[in-house]
Amino acid sequence: MPTLFVRIPEDRVGVLLGVGGSTKREIERRTGTSVSVDASDDAVQVSSPDAGDPIGALQARDVALAIGRGFSPLRAFRLLQPDTYLAVLDIKEVTGKRDKAAVRRIRARVIGVRGRARERIEELSGCAVSVYGSTVALIGQERQLERAQRAVQLLLRGSEHNTVFRMLVRGRREDSFEELSAPSLPELTDGEPRG
Repeated sequence: MPTLFVRIPEDRVGVLLGVGGSTKREIERRTGTSVSVDASDDAVQVSSPDAGDPIGALQARDVALAIGRGFSPLRAFRLLQPDTYLAVLDIKEVTGKRDKAAVRRIRARVIGVRGRARERIEELSGCAVSVYGSTVALIGQERQLERAQRAVQLLLRGSEHNTVFRMLVRGRREDSFEELSAPSLPELTDGEPRG
């Protein structure tokens, strides 16, 4: 039976549990795992009854970690979709600054005035974004994550918001172009390719 552990901040334990344990039960139901929370040290233990298939345990762990990084349970459940992943950037590592005031100031660049920068990153990249403590967490598919991570790193390093947003728009256009120009299968009529 695979068992995984993850720590989440104390103030997020209640969100992970949910009202009357509802969120915890929903994680267990959707992933086929058993989730237990040790409130004394904020450790979450995820166990899967199937030793041969650890996917459910990995998904439950990622959902718990996402909730711990500030996502609502509803947004964290996006991780249960195929090819959807979680990325967590530590602002302190990206900036190299340990000063709390500097981390707050730099974190504010990702959030923006009234949350507009964060919303714009979500809109243009397709990722869900959560800024919590000294981390920026992202949920999305691989290509979306790559683009959103690059955008966040540029903002943390001081790039202008407009420059970052233009980069995201270009990336979105490139994706649209690739979808349009992807070769389609030839239509078949009476066993003969058309065209």
